[in-house]
Amino acid sequence: MPETADGPGTTEDPAAPGRRTRRNDPERRDRIIDACLDVIVERGVAGASHRKIAEAAGVPLGSMTYHFDGMNELLREAFHRFALGVSDRFERRMAEAADAQEAAAAVVALVTGDVLATRRDLVLTSELYTLAAREPEFRDLTNRWMARSRAALGRHFDPVTATMLDALIEGLTLHRGLDTDPYDAAVVVEAVERIVRSGD
Repeated sequence: MPETADGPGTTEDPAAPGRRTRRNDPERRDRIIDACLDVIVERGVAGASHRKIAEAAGVPLGSMTYHFDGMNELLREAFHRFALGVSDRFERRMAEAADAQEAAAAVVALVTGDVLATRRDLVLTSELYTLAAREPEFRDLTNRWMARSRAALGRHFDPVTATMLDALIEGLTLHRGLDTDPYDAAVVVEAVERIVRSGD
């Protein structure tokens, strides 16, 4: 079997001239994306490189350029996967609420534990926000994330209230993750109640 920049186990696909297919490692691309997120958590976007990500994924360096046109494409794929996972959890929580009262309780649960529940989530969110603030081409990722959150909240609240709650969730979640003092859940309950009352 011929050696390529991507290593052994790569062959030409006769149905697609010039395009190689992977026989031995069909999940390699997914592993690279997951490894990219791991490296970002450990070193930040600024510290992520093709070599470090390839090492973390356990793949040849040539796999990076085989699967992705460049670092920006890999970062977009990785942050899209992360944002999608958080949004899915958010939507499930809101979909389980039967009415506005349960939805308000769900918002409290999202802030106090469901969204950015781990250090990994907090770091990746902060890195994505920083990247989107610096590089406009990544802003569509944060815009789609916010749009999904507001749509999920819109199941139970009017558009203005949904927008205010979305901003509250993001702000309080970041505060909870970064605050060195114990977080008072009663503050979250009061803040949600005030916003919901203002929309009545």
